[in-house]
Amino acid sequence: MISLTTAELNAWLAAFFFPLARILALLVAAPPFNNVGLSAQVRLVLGLTIAIAVTPALPAIPAVVPASGLGLLILAQQMIIGYAMGLAMRLVFAAVDLAGTLISNQMGLGFATAYDPQSASQTGVISEFLGLLALLIFMAINGHLMVIATLVQSFTALPIGTSALNGSWLNLANAGGLVFSAGVLLSLPVVVALLITNIALGVLGRVAPQLNLMAIGFPITIILGFATLLISLSHLSAPLQQMFEHGLQSMLGFFVLR
Repeated sequence: MISLTTAELNAWLAAFFFPLARILALLVAAPPFNNVGLSAQVRLVLGLTIAIAVTPALPAIPAVVPASGLGLLILAQQMIIGYAMGLAMRLVFAAVDLAGTLISNQMGLGFATAYDPQSASQTGVISEFLGLLALLIFMAINGHLMVIATLVQSFTALPIGTSALNGSWLNLANAGGLVFSAGVLLSLPVVVALLITNIALGVLGRVAPQLNLMAIGFPITIILGFATLLISLSHLSAPLQQMFEHGLQSMLGFFVLR
């Protein structure tokens, strides 16, 4: 007859539930696993599968009773780590959404919105298009597998234990700066082209006041914006991959002092 002591049972529970907390927190925040198309049941099954697969290879976990105060503190710590890692990758896609918003506003399509199932809100059509394009590129380069691999690596770089997180909130602020800098850089070709167009239309309006610029300027900016976007699409793959690499590196960089 197999008999288990309380200490052995607590050790087994700690060895499984502490990693599971970090894994599930990441699946809630990190693309593409945070898509609302994935139900909570699917994420739970995926998290359990990953936890069962990686638990035997993890570093030694301190023998802490999961239901104790210290155990709950470690559980909360793992949830914070997992969510912060997922947030680092989510910021990359937020930069793409910002680029689409800037392009839409500059083209005069800020009013053209569509329902975005990922954010459950109305989003500009250009933002929706660029977001889906970035997600497809991310899946094409096996980015979802890289996220899981980085998650597994985090258990070695940030082992489960009672030590305090060696990190700085400044790292989170620096990662948030990626949303604005990368978003502006992605939209820069279209924004610059439309800016030059608006300046030309302004000069034309001063030279020929009889022209109805409201009638001819609006379609010109839309046509030129789509043409510039079409030309720049073939060059988006390289900067997007660089952003994805930066996001993967930031997943472990939140808790490393710089």
